[in-house]
Amino acid sequence: MSNPIDFYFDFSSPYGYFGAVEIGKLAEKYGRQVNWHPILLGPIFKNLGTNSLVLIPVKGEYSRHDMGRTARFHNIFFKEPGNFPIGSQVAARAVLWAQERHPEKAVNLILTLYSAYFTEDIDISVPANVLRIAADLGIDQGELEAALGTQEIKDKLRAATEGAAQKGVFGSPFVIVDGEPFWGFDRYPQLEAFLKNGKI
Repeated sequence: MSNPIDFYFDFSSPYGYFGAVEIGKLAEKYGRQVNWHPILLGPIFKNLGTNSLVLIPVKGEYSRHDMGRTARFHNIFFKEPGNFPIGSQVAARAVLWAQERHPEKAVNLILTLYSAYFTEDIDISVPANVLRIAADLGIDQGELEAALGTQEIKDKLRAATEGAAQKGVFGSPFVIVDGEPFWGFDRYPQLEAFLKNGKI
């Protein structure tokens, strides 16, 4: 069995959304599994002394233009949300909980949350929105609501983020496969070449 693809993402990242839409197809094509890792880029940016791309002068304007262009090029439906960027703690905690309690629904939850934010302009930093989306997927809303505020799930997300940083993750999407790191959706052609040939 080939090693899995480790896919690190922040729900506030449009490129993470694009990457999430496509990573499963690549994995299936080359006989790999995907390990999905929700993280928070905010603490990582703080430690690195940087910021979200869209908040950086000049680069931010370019990136907003590029997001739409990238979506059109790859035929991925995308609408920049009205509230952007957002804190993604609630969505990330929900996924971590689902991965443990309802692993068969976790990937669908990830993709549905991403789609809700980047195609329907549903603010997934709002707990009620996350809970409603999870309930629509058959996840018990009461159990999830109770879990979201626990110290246990907060600690898990903090540990996941710190663990990612220790592995060199600094953006979203960030893929590590067979020890090889790939940052950004624009590196997917290289990622596919690596999956196909075992090297570049």
